[in-house]
Amino acid sequence: MVRFTYPAEKFDEDNLDKSIILTLVKKHEGMVGRLMKNKKYYDGHHAIEQKKREDEAAPNSKVVCNHAKEIADTVTGYFMGHPVTYSNTGRRDIEPLLKAFDDANVDDVDADNALDMSIYGAGYEYVYVKEGEAVPTSKNISPLSTFIIVDDTIEENELCGVYYYKRKNSVENSDTYVATVSTSNYTYVLNITDSGADASMPVTELPERHFFGEPQIIEYLNNKEAIGDFEQQIPLIDAYNTLMSDRINDKEQFIDAVLVLYGALMGDDEEEVSEAQKQLRKEKLLELPENARAEYLLRQMDESGAEVLRKALKEDIYNLSHVPNFMDENFAGNISGVAMEYKLLGMEMLTKVKERNYRKGLRKRIRLYCNYLKLMAVKMEAGSIMPAFSRALPKNLMELSQIVTNLQNNVSDKTLLKLLPFVEDPDYEIKEVEKHKAEEVKRQQALFSVGANTPPEFGEDEEEEDTALSGTDQKPEGVATSQQKEEKEPEKDRKEKDKQAVSGRE
Repeated sequence: MVRFTYPAEKFDEDNLDKSIILTLVKKHEGMVGRLMKNKKYYDGHHAIEQKKREDEAAPNSKVVCNHAKEIADTVTGYFMGHPVTYSNTGRRDIEPLLKAFDDANVDDVDADNALDMSIYGAGYEYVYVKEGEAVPTSKNISPLSTFIIVDDTIEENELCGVYYYKRKNSVENSDTYVATVSTSNYTYVLNITDSGADASMPVTELPERHFFGEPQIIEYLNNKEAIGDFEQQIPLIDAYNTLMSDRINDKEQFIDAVLVLYGALMGDDEEEVSEAQKQLRKEKLLELPENARAEYLLRQMDESGAEVLRKALKEDIYNLSHVPNFMDENFAGNISGVAMEYKLLGMEMLTKVKERNYRKGLRKRIRLYCNYLKLMAVKMEAGSIMPAFSRALPKNLMELSQIVTNLQNNVSDKTLLKLLPFVEDPDYEIKEVEKHKAEEVKRQQALFSVGANTPPEFGEDEEEEDTALSGTDQKPEGVATSQQKEEKEPEKDRKEKDKQAVSGRE
C-alpha cells in the first residue's frame, strides 16, 4: 500500500500549498485504475467481455460467472451483517452518543464501509455537520477519490484527509480539481487548476472551523496492504469464465456441424445445391444412391475433463479467497457449532483482520462525535466506549441457553446476555427482568395476604345481632358461660357470710 506523506516540519494547517495538494491528488489518480478494475469485476464487467475471435462466423459466447460479487457480499455479510454494538466501561452515560449514532444512521454507513473494504481494500467515511443543523452525521465516500495524508515520522500521524473530484473547463481547455481538505481544526474547499506549472500556489479560499479536533475523514483498511477480498483471485475468475464460454461455444458448434456426403452430390451447380439444402432443412430427409453415405463432421468434446477442470478452478477460487462455498453439498447439514467454526476458520481469520482495522476507525469516529458533543455540554469519556462485533451466522439457541445456564453465578448477567443474538441491549433486559421480579413479588403478596392481619370492623347492628345469637346458643354440658360464672360468685360470697355470722353467735 502506498502512503501519501507530507514533511511534518513543513505542514501548517493555516498555510497550505495548493501545488503540494495537486501533486498528491494526481499521484492518487494514477492509482485509481486498480480500484476501478475491482469495481468493474464486482459489477460483472469481466475481461471475457473483450474477447474476440478471428473467425467472426464462429460462435463467441461470453459467459460471466461473477464470483467476485459473491465473495465480496459473503464476506461483508459475515463481517457486518449485525450492527456494531457499544458498551461503556466508564462512569458517564453514553446515551447521547448512541442517539447521535442513530440519528446519523451509522449502521448503514458501516455496511457501505465494509463493502468498500471488500471491493477496493479500503473504505472512507466523512464526519461533518449538515448545513443549518447542530448535530454531527456520517457519510460513506468513494475510495476512488479519497485519501489520507500522514507525516513522514515513524508514527505516521494523520495530518489531513482529502476528498476531490475533477471539473472540466471547456473554455480554457484545462482541468480543475475541487478538493475538500480537512485538517485537525479547519476544512478547506480548494479549486486547483492543473496548469502544469511547478510553482507554489498559495491558498486564497477561506477555511471553515469544524470543532471536531481531528481530520474529519476516517480511513478503514481491509488489511495492511489494502487489498480487496477477491482481487488476487481475478486470474482464476477469468480462467473460469473462459472455460465456461468455450464449453458453450463447443455446444453451438456441435449443433452447427458440417454434413459430409460420400459417393453422392446434392446438385450439379450452385443453384441446385442451394435448393437441395433448403429442402433438406425443411423436410429433414436425405435420399442417397446405393453405396453412398452421409455423416456430420464433429469435434470430439472431453466433457469429463472439462468438468474436472471447472471444479478445480472453482475450488481454488473459494479456497484462496478463504470464503466457503455455501452451495457445496458437503458444507451443509446438521452440524454442531464447533464443526461450523472449523469450516469457517479461514473466513474467520480474514474477518478478524478486518475487525481489528475497523475498530481503529471506530475509535476515531467516537472521538470525533464526543469532541463535537462537548460543545453542547455533553461530556463523555471516548476511551471508555468499546465497540463490539458479532458474526451473521445461524445460532443454535438451545446450545447457547445451556451455556448461559452453566455459567450463571460465575459470569455477570450482562456478559451472558451478550451471548444471545436476539438481545440487542443487555442493560435494558436486566432492568426489565428486575422490574418483572418486583411485580411478581407484589402479586404473590397480594395473593397470599402477606402483611398486617387486622380483624374486620363491625357496626352496632351487627354487634346486637351477635349478642342475641350468643344468648340462644346451647353450650355443652360442664361448660359455664361468662354470665353464669358471674351469678355463681355472689352466691358463694353469701354462704361465706352466713358461716361467719353463725360462728359469731356461738
